Amino acid sequence: MQGTTGFVTAVSSNGAYSFTKPNRDSITLLAGLGVEGDVHAGVTVKHRSRVRQDPTQPNLRQVHLMHEELFAEVAGEGFAVRPGDLGENVTTRGLDLLALPTGALLHLGDGGAVIEITGLRNPCVQIDTFQDGLLKQCVGRDEETGAVVRKAGIMSVVREGGVVRPGDAIRVELPQGPHKPLEKV
Repeated sequence: MQGTTGFVTAVSSNGAYSFTKPNRDSITLLAGLGVEGDVHAGVTVKHRSRVRQDPTQPNLRQVHLMHEELFAEVAGEGFAVRPGDLGENVTTRGLDLLALPTGALLHLGDGGAVIEITGLRNPCVQIDTFQDGLLKQCVGRDEETGAVVRKAGIMSVVREGGVVRPGDAIRVELPQGPHKPLEKV
């Protein structure tokens, strides 16, 4: 997977709390903070449920990435989902986001933006509020092990800032040593 490339199909942000995020022509990633102008940007947690638990926690969810392939999968079950609908900042294609290890670096485009993968998005009930029954499509069980499988994207922090646009290539840089599978963050 080292050096594997995919590409960005859409970028989205919202300065107000809202489940969906409108698509943009570009977003600017700010090192250590997240997406410029996005409600979830910051050094400490911004997601409401996490703020209630402990507002001093580090923000490991600065940038949310979602694989566009999920949209085709849920369309087969009758759901219509477009980029930004599930609150992601970066929609991708051609890269198995869920198979990446914790600590993998993604180089987005040629503007210098680098993000570090921190874990899996834990899908919440708001997905069903968006479209009834969709949450069940975003969480499943591994047929062999029975383990919970979260399919609603991955979370990351910004290591190097830069501008990201639809059409930008994504290059994967794997961490050294044994790879740690993604867990919910």
